[in-house]
Amino acid sequence: MGPVTTYDPRAAGWTVAAHPVSDPESATLLRRYYTELIVRYHGRPTDDDEVDAVLAQEPSDDLTLPGGEFLVARRGGVPGGCVGLRVLDRDTAELTRMFVAGEARRQGVARLLVGAAETVARDILRARRIRLDTRKDLVEARALYAGHGYREIAAYNDSPYADHWFEKPLR
Repeated sequence: MGPVTTYDPRAAGWTVAAHPVSDPESATLLRRYYTELIVRYHGRPTDDDEVDAVLAQEPSDDLTLPGGEFLVARRGGVPGGCVGLRVLDRDTAELTRMFVAGEARRQGVARLLVGAAETVARDILRARRIRLDTRKDLVEARALYAGHGYREIAAYNDSPYADHWFEKPLR
């Protein structure tokens, strides 16, 4: 799959494309994602052992076709964020592993990633709707999803770390 782009004037120079979730660059992004989640959730620093344990508990190896996809945002060849998709059922994809690195924030990268994920979910995975879960402390994420037309729904999974569940029709 080639780069997927959606227009956001703040995201000038950024592209989003599929990238192997097994690649070391993807592993680095996922490590940064989980490090931030752990620190925010617990309100304390973390270490490599704790992040390794979470990575093992929450594997991402299913974020590959045909059951999912992993997308990376780049500018000048440098990765600045990622998002994963997984097929939940014939009509439903799940947006997961949404992360924008601190140095890439406030540049429209999150909006670009969500838009690209929706395009892939609809056009490649053939989903009719996309769902996601998030935590109550991730206020910025909830605002991002609401701004993209996601509406809050009843819980569709039993994740111990989820407080809010969202869905958006894609067709």
